[in-house]
Amino acid sequence: MPAKNQEHATDKFDDDDYPAYTMGRAAEMIGTTPAFLRAVGDARLIVPLRSEGGHRRYSRYQLRIAARARELVDQGTPIDAACRIVILEDQLEEAQRLNEELRRSGAGSDRSAGS
Repeated sequence: MPAKNQEHATDKFDDDDYPAYTMGRAAEMIGTTPAFLRAVGDARLIVPLRSEGGHRRYSRYQLRIAARARELVDQGTPIDAACRIVILEDQLEEAQRLNEELRRSGAGSDRSAGS
């Protein structure tokens, strides 16, 4: 039984959405400050999970999003605009992925309909 629990615990290491990083560690990882992470949180770009003690926890996915916003801010883009750009980029990427899936699934049904 303990082996099963241990397997489950290690699964979190591969989970991009698991909130594993404290604010300080997250800021260090993307080369910014905790204030920047609070600002992108206030702009609703990322919403960190709160620990039982109320501390912010960030996932790897959230850190990638925040790092992209940081790149834009470093290039002179205001933080609110940077957050909006990142949201739109993420939406575009998702739409392109869905379109590709539909194209692939539609291509197979077009062939069978034309036969």
